Amino acid sequence: MRIALVGPVHPYKGGGARHTTELAHRLAAEGHDVVVESWRAQYPAALYPGSQTIGEPEGALYPRTRRDLAWYRPDGWYRTGRRLGREADLVVLTVFSPVQVPPYLGMLAGIGRAARTVALCHNVLPHERGRAGADAALTRLLLNRVDTVLTHSPEQKALAARLRTRGRPDVRMAEMPPHLPEAVRPAAAPDGVRGRLLFFGFVRPYKGVDVLLRALAAGPPGIGLTVAGEFWGGSDALRALADELGVADRVEWREGYVPAAGLPALFAACDAVVLPYRSATATQNVWLAHEYGLPVIATRVGTLPDHVADGVDGLLCDPDDPAGLARAIADCYAPGRLRRLRAGVRPVDPEDHWKRYLETLTG
Repeated sequence: MRIALVGPVHPYKGGGARHTTELAHRLAAEGHDVVVESWRAQYPAALYPGSQTIGEPEGALYPRTRRDLAWYRPDGWYRTGRRLGREADLVVLTVFSPVQVPPYLGMLAGIGRAARTVALCHNVLPHERGRAGADAALTRLLLNRVDTVLTHSPEQKALAARLRTRGRPDVRMAEMPPHLPEAVRPAAAPDGVRGRLLFFGFVRPYKGVDVLLRALAAGPPGIGLTVAGEFWGGSDALRALADELGVADRVEWREGYVPAAGLPALFAACDAVVLPYRSATATQNVWLAHEYGLPVIATRVGTLPDHVADGVDGLLCDPDDPAGLARAIADCYAPGRLRRLRAGVRPVDPEDHWKRYLETLTG
């Protein structure tokens, strides 16, 4: 099959770019004729604080990649769609934000009925619902123009189905498969107790770092926390909260994108990864922690309970519950508990995940 993937790849950073790239490689390995249509300018700078790109790639690049799309060139959206309609049997539009809807509608106008179209929704709607009505209206327009919608959790599938207004499209669900950065793993599994937890990833309100700070204050004394990642809107409010709670001296702030080469040292310095999300669709961070031998303390949202076996390779608690999270942290540091959790950690085997994902996407 001739397949065109429309989405970010290097020099764009993070999980979205890695997913698009890995998906292209995997589809090509299955014998499909695959091209990636990427962006030279994906979002206006005002909508994405910080740098959108990185210098060094974090994995093997996909060679058949074009970078002609730009958010400020609507004339190119339709023209690209016309070309994809001629060149592809299947066009996959990767969806991260309603901001992408106008370019995608322009492309879909150019494609017409010449190719089957899929909206691959990393997020059906944004986690932060500041413009809930406008976001839902835009997303509904897109979902009703494609043939198929692919989501990454049952909750997201139900949300996409509710946004349909015409009895179509076909809505499917497949768990997001592993697409971890290529980094050197530590020489040996961690041992001993470091007395430090790790939050890793883009810091946004829905990820609950404020809940984690409150849990840190209520949990075992002397436990430290490293918060590593980019901050959406800055770190001032969270730093002020740490001061107010009296835990500022226990929190290390590692602001900025962490490249793949920096991951081994970051994970080796901590005992466990904490994911205190208020809501979630899918995340790679459980699998990433397990790749480095670390158990995960996570909330029961999204696909996190599917990835963390409570009491085996991590601990689960309810979202938006500082007291419950504090109890989980105390449990992690109970005598012998950390050693047993580490013993239960196994790196993920990606092959079955990818097999199911590709079958759902192309079937």
